[in-house]
Amino acid sequence: MTEPAEAARYVAIITDGNGRWADRQGLDTLDGHRAGADNVKARLRDAVEFGVKQLTVYSFSTENWSRPATEVAGLMAMFAERITSETPELKAEGVRMRFIGRRDRIGETLLERIEWAEAETAENDVLTLFIAFDYGSRAEIVAAAARYEGGGEDAFAELLYAPEMHDPDLLIRTGGDLRVSNYLLWQCAYSELVFRDELWPDFDRRAFADSLEQFSLRERRFGGR
Repeated sequence: MTEPAEAARYVAIITDGNGRWADRQGLDTLDGHRAGADNVKARLRDAVEFGVKQLTVYSFSTENWSRPATEVAGLMAMFAERITSETPELKAEGVRMRFIGRRDRIGETLLERIEWAEAETAENDVLTLFIAFDYGSRAEIVAAAARYEGGGEDAFAELLYAPEMHDPDLLIRTGGDLRVSNYLLWQCAYSELVFRDELWPDFDRRAFADSLEQFSLRERRFGGR
């Protein structure tokens, strides 16, 4: 069983490639999203074992609304179903769930499920799972800037969607693309970046451990020498 030499404590992932994975398997796109959701759950448990304290996953971006209406509707139904079925289990495992992003464009049922999951797991402290849903970093920064009245970077950060989120030590992107796609632009200013070729449903425990190993071998200077 592969173990990282030293795990990053705060990790963000761009979980890219569900649709392409489904195409390669000859499956419907929503089957790819289901496989991706299953993989989030599996890697979440790895994260606990690897000592990660905060894990942030990109579930639905502000740009994803442009996808076919049937895909978007299917995703919304799947999210509501998953939250309902998996929250009790995550609560029992000590995982805190926290959703970041806009909440004014999703249906009442899904919004109720999101708020319920956050309330149910609010006291947990084994790991915090931040789920970026209807999330775009530029929108987050613009919303914070509209409320900002001065006070420096710390004061500005308090106006972001989740001021309790630590800046990620490590940002992983699966799927082979080399970009950050409007994800945690403020928070990842000094994050180490790892890009993986695996499509998200194929990103397994070994790939996760290898990504954390890459992080542990890097020297972080934050502008110093």
